[in-house]
Amino acid sequence: MADAAELSQVPAASGSDDASQPRSFARACISEARPRQWVKNVLVVAAPGAAGVLGQAGVLFDTAVAFVAFSLAASGTYFLNDTFDVEADRLHAKKRYRPIAAGDISIRTAQVIAVILMLAGIGVGFMTGWRLPVVVAIYVVFTTSYSVWLKHVSVVELGMVAAGFLLRLIGGAVAVDVPISVWFLIVGGFGSLFMVAGKRHAEYLELGADRDDHRQTLGDYSVEYLSYVRSVASGVTMVAYCLWAFDTSIHPTGVVYFELSIVPFVLAILRYALLIERGDGGAPEELVLADHPLQIFAALWIVTVGIGLYAA
Repeated sequence: MADAAELSQVPAASGSDDASQPRSFARACISEARPRQWVKNVLVVAAPGAAGVLGQAGVLFDTAVAFVAFSLAASGTYFLNDTFDVEADRLHAKKRYRPIAAGDISIRTAQVIAVILMLAGIGVGFMTGWRLPVVVAIYVVFTTSYSVWLKHVSVVELGMVAAGFLLRLIGGAVAVDVPISVWFLIVGGFGSLFMVAGKRHAEYLELGADRDDHRQTLGDYSVEYLSYVRSVASGVTMVAYCLWAFDTSIHPTGVVYFELSIVPFVLAILRYALLIERGDGGAPEELVLADHPLQIFAALWIVTVGIGLYAA
C-alpha cells in the first residue's frame, strides 16, 4: 500500500549524485527519506478544509501533527521498501543511485531506521488523540504488506497504493475529529486509483521490454488495460465530485460556488489524463509542480471551493 507514487519514485537528490562519489551517511539518509515526496501528505488538509474548519488554531495544529506523522511513517516505508528492492534497483538506470542500492546505507541499517521512523510517525500521532495513530499504524501495516508481498499481486497492488493516499485523507479527518462524507471518500479513493494507474502507464512505457525485471506486475498489464482502469477511476471521481458539490450547495448560501468548482476540477482531471497519455505520469508530484495549466486549474478550484466554504 505504499503509495503508488511513493515506493517506486526516484529520490529527488539521487539524480544529481555522482555514482562514483559515495554520499555521507547523513546526506544518504536525507536522500533516502525523500523529503520531496512529503508533498503527498498535504492530503491531510483535505478533510478539515472541506469541513470549513481549517482556520481554527487548534485544527491547524492537529493537521500539522498529521502531516508530520505521515511524513515520518512514509519515509520509513521508503527505507524498508528499498531494502527489498535493492537488487532490482541496481539494474535500473535511475534507481541504482538510490542510497541503499548504491551502497551508501547498509540493508541492516536501513531496516533499523525504517522501524524507528515508522514508530515515530505512530508516536507523533498521539499528540492529537488515539485515532490518528491508529490510522498511521494501519498505513504502516498496509505499506509493509505491500513491500513484502502484495506489490507482486496484479490489480491488488494498484488498490494498495491508492489506499495509501486514502488513508492520508482519513488521517486528516480523524486528527481534527470532523466527519467524512461518503462522496469525499469516493473522490479520494478513485482519484488515487486514477493517479496510480497513470504511474503504472508511465513505468510501462519507460521500462519497455525490461519492465518485468523491475516491476513484476507490469508484465500482467497492457496499455489498454491501464487505460481502462484510468477511464473507470476518473469517471467515478468526476461523478462523485459533482454529487458532492451539489449536495454541499444545498446547505447555507444558495450561491453556486461549489457547482462552479466542478469546472476547474474536471478540467484538472482531463489535463492530468492528457499528461498521462503522453507518458508523463511517473511522478505525480512533479507533474503538479511543473505543469502550469494544471496549476491554474488547481488554483481556480481552491478559490471557488474556498469562497464557498469560508467566505460565502
